Amino acid sequence: MQKFHAKARKKMMKTSLLYPVNSTSRRFSSLDGMWRFQFDPESAGVAANWAGGLPDSVTMPVPASFCDFFTDKDSREYTGDFWYETDFFVPGEWQGCELNIRFGSVTHRARVFVNGTEVVSHEGGFLPFLAPVTDVVNYNGMNKLVVLANNELNEYMLPAGTTGVLSNGKKMSAPYFDFYNYAGIHRPVKLVVTPKESIVDYTVSYRLDGADAFVDYTVETSGSSPVAVELYDAEGAKVAESAGAAGTLTVKDAHLWNVHASYLYKIVIRIVDGDKVVDEYYEKIGIRTFEVKNQRFLLNGKSVYLRGFGKHEDADIRGRGLDLATVKRDFECMKWIGANCFRTSHYPYADEVYQMADEEGFLIIDEVPAVGFMESTMNFLAANQGNGKKVGWFEKETTPQLLVNHKQALREMITRDKNHACVVAWSILNEPQCTSEGTEAYFKEVFDYAHELDVQKRPRTYAIVMMSLPNTSKGWQFSDFLSLNRYYGWYVMGGYQMCDAEVGFRKELDGWQAIAGDRPLIFTEYGADTLPSEHKLPSVMWSQEYQDEYLEMNHRVFDSYDFIQGELVWNFADFQTTEGIMRANGNKKGVFTRQRQPKDAAFVFKARWESLPLDYKG
Repeated sequence: MQKFHAKARKKMMKTSLLYPVNSTSRRFSSLDGMWRFQFDPESAGVAANWAGGLPDSVTMPVPASFCDFFTDKDSREYTGDFWYETDFFVPGEWQGCELNIRFGSVTHRARVFVNGTEVVSHEGGFLPFLAPVTDVVNYNGMNKLVVLANNELNEYMLPAGTTGVLSNGKKMSAPYFDFYNYAGIHRPVKLVVTPKESIVDYTVSYRLDGADAFVDYTVETSGSSPVAVELYDAEGAKVAESAGAAGTLTVKDAHLWNVHASYLYKIVIRIVDGDKVVDEYYEKIGIRTFEVKNQRFLLNGKSVYLRGFGKHEDADIRGRGLDLATVKRDFECMKWIGANCFRTSHYPYADEVYQMADEEGFLIIDEVPAVGFMESTMNFLAANQGNGKKVGWFEKETTPQLLVNHKQALREMITRDKNHACVVAWSILNEPQCTSEGTEAYFKEVFDYAHELDVQKRPRTYAIVMMSLPNTSKGWQFSDFLSLNRYYGWYVMGGYQMCDAEVGFRKELDGWQAIAGDRPLIFTEYGADTLPSEHKLPSVMWSQEYQDEYLEMNHRVFDSYDFIQGELVWNFADFQTTEGIMRANGNKKGVFTRQRQPKDAAFVFKARWESLPLDYKG
């Protein structure tokens, strides 16, 4: 992997992350389909010129994880370099335009070659990047696209882990996180065609004044021609317009975006040259405000109680690859159960998920892939937290490079997602080691950076690991609201000790309540592993009856504290993890099975959440 990184640093990435659209000036075509694929365990492919074509490939669908297609374990667990290849045609009429290939994500790092020339490299497996190909493609001819990817883990990347070597010489991923290290080209690949002078990015924020709204905007272009902006309502009528690369759209009697009552306008941005349209981009936006005030979440000035899930991009066969059918089913299940929010644990999801959340009126806590920041492959047990052991994660020699990568991931996530109405908060880390002296300096750096990047100044948080207590945890003061991952009754005092679990739970919450100030608190994780086939009276751990009893205790505690303003259960659906004695073919804390069918707990949540008003405890 060292050779991989040394080469990768020589290439720079173009930063426009606008979702591709077809317009009067823009075109895109999908490159998804069956590609060619080959493992490269000796990292010999570059020297052997695999960039010019793979010598011994198999077919592989894109987008998808490669892991679960194979029937042999060496292929499923493969760690190291691997290659993808496909061919694509470029029409002659696109000559004179700018051409980029947009990768929705490649996990975890990629080098991209077109017709044998390396055009870009990218580190980070959960966000899009562009490969500029204008000067290397054959117009009116076929072109060869080859991607060298790598899925090895280390302690300065997001997410964190290590890579070991077995006695047979094969590499093995050792994640510090409790989800499977799926790898591949996970999201759509598109050839994007734009004019030479184009719209690179835009940003919106909102102010409300009675029934009216003000949409403040800025537009970034690659040239100096004038910019015009228009706003259209859901029926297609123009409701506001403005000129200039920065300005304000005034919307009379504005329809506000709300929970399960989304209203989306269409913003149209043009670069103009007299009567000529040089470039045109459009997207749906929702007018809304979101803030934290007096221990409450306020959407458009009104209190909202968060209820929903931690989730994963995870499904049978395709792994973490985008599948719109699964996305649709997930939203239908969440609507059925009465949820209104989810956290993109533990990484930003595909663009299309946010688009659907905008349409369906779901709130999203958007999480950067800063997970595994502790020295434990069993980090979900939090064995090294709150017990005086000073791991010193943020004082390691890898910390400077980790901080660089963390800020890059924050920048890319906020750049891509900042205009989505559904995104109401940023989650900066998940379950970091946060008791050592270097924690606060590191936290301040990343929390300040997120605030600087986001024009809307959304509230920031991080998920605080179990056993990191009010009197031991460092860094919580940088959060605008508190997010706890807690498993009283499962990892702590489970089974017949449930009564003691409730006592311990309340004692800890009393401590947080004493120091929270104006911050509300939500639970970003709580749950119990449950086999859908297991029933037993009286209950035992892993039975559906026990899961229901566990949830009843947790909800009784939640309802006792006014400053608790949200409950995101772990997890929406069962998901794959690294194999081990703590996991029965994956994490089984799902309220739904991995096939998106309800466990008994789903009906517990449906009854509870449908009975709670939107402004519960407001």
